[in-house]
Amino acid sequence: MVAASETSFPLPLDTQPMEAQTAEALPEDRGAWEYEPKWDGFRCLAFKGRDTVDLRAKSGKPLGRYFPELTAILRDIHAEDFVVDGEIVIEIEGRASFDALQMRLHPAESRIQKLSVETPAQLILFDMLVAPGGKLLLAEPLQERREAIEAFVTEVDKACLRLSPSTTRLATAKRWLQGADHGSTDGVVAKALDEPYRPGERAMIKVKRLRTADCVVGGFRYLSGKRLVGSLLLGLYNERGLLDHVGFTSAIGNDVRAAITKKLEELRGGFGFTGKAPGGPSRWSTERSGEWEPVRPELVVEVRFDHVTGNRFRHGTRLVRWRPDKAPRQCTFEQIKQ
Repeated sequence: MVAASETSFPLPLDTQPMEAQTAEALPEDRGAWEYEPKWDGFRCLAFKGRDTVDLRAKSGKPLGRYFPELTAILRDIHAEDFVVDGEIVIEIEGRASFDALQMRLHPAESRIQKLSVETPAQLILFDMLVAPGGKLLLAEPLQERREAIEAFVTEVDKACLRLSPSTTRLATAKRWLQGADHGSTDGVVAKALDEPYRPGERAMIKVKRLRTADCVVGGFRYLSGKRLVGSLLLGLYNERGLLDHVGFTSAIGNDVRAAITKKLEELRGGFGFTGKAPGGPSRWSTERSGEWEPVRPELVVEVRFDHVTGNRFRHGTRLVRWRPDKAPRQCTFEQIKQ
């Protein structure tokens, strides 16, 4: 395959996907919204030129090396000069496996090739930024873009390129929401039917059965009397680009505690939090509450939370998973706005 360059594709490779802001309920304006399942995988923009293919994560990092089966399929189909938006998922026994996705982020190409055969990935498509032949669709309403992606999936007819379901019926969307977390989806996304595609903007609405946020690990505390991590200190970037401390999670399994401690100790140093830092006075303060180890802000975790008060999680959060596919700078307060 010819080496890719920015000019090989109909859009720049640093084009960012349109994102969603979190809400507690689906919008109900009749006829104004389309609803889709929220897939539990790696968000991906797939670029196809004349003889080049590139897959990009939400963070902008290349994904093609880790999913060679998808790159091969896109390269071999007849259509050219298009850009599609979707989610990479790996399903095992009918459920999305985020662990299987993370296993792909392995440095050994032989290992990746082996996994691509044993647990092949799928690209679930839900939007089209550029139609085959180079027709730009960014400014077109969702209704037209949806017709384009439906026609594309039908024409290419590849098992690993699936069309995400959609509906304009609120009752159907609510049924999907009730079924989230029991398969490959973890919520529902609502998109305005008459809106254009807005790269990098939180122009959609997502509702999860359980509220979660992606946070930067800015530091940690050791267990009392032990050199093992007891809790992760969590941060979000504020409007000034500073990392504010927003809470903690101590839900760390004993079977992975030593490995996580080693990872954190390798990143130890720096300021950790460049904005509001841990250790300020509060009714929860103890003699040890100010003792923490700063780390370089490179790790991202998804945590489950209940309430937010004063731009902080009211209680301790529950660790859901590590997010190696998410750039730390993408972890902002927009995720937890009420």
